[in-house]
Amino acid sequence: MSDARTANLLGAAVTALNDALEAATTSAAEHGAAFPAALVSVHWAPGLSIERLRRILGLSHSGTVRLLDRLEHEGAVERKAGRDGRSVAVHLTLQGRRHVRAILNRRRSVMGSALELLAPAEQDQLGHLVEKLLAGLTRDREHSDHICRLCDEAACPLAECPVEAAVQGE
Repeated sequence: MSDARTANLLGAAVTALNDALEAATTSAAEHGAAFPAALVSVHWAPGLSIERLRRILGLSHSGTVRLLDRLEHEGAVERKAGRDGRSVAVHLTLQGRRHVRAILNRRRSVMGSALELLAPAEQDQLGHLVEKLLAGLTRDREHSDHICRLCDEAACPLAECPVEAAVQGE
């Protein structure tokens, strides 16, 4: 198989999986793609500052504030005083935690359905290849947080995460 064809096939598979993943997670969050990513990010790092969340999501400061306004209005997050008194710390509410469970369950279902197309040995092989790709694609800490914005850290603990390993010792 040619490199160009392999690259094209990988691009098509990534696009198809991304479309399915986005449809599932936005449905669970009942909003656009930034909502599930924000909720999952705050879930794994309670007390995130607006600035750190902005960087994870790849949004402007004002865009992140507007997103948090909507999430807060819907009862999914609450803002509290940050560590230095000038910053804001974002926390999930009970409703937000319910959304996160639904988002991660739907994400797991979409990815599980794709993996079921492969034999167990092929799934193991793919796992090793994806670890290698992720380690090579990770540029820095900010990029690693962005890559893992929808990750299930219970399934891939930080100590075993190839993205996290790629940024250790920066």
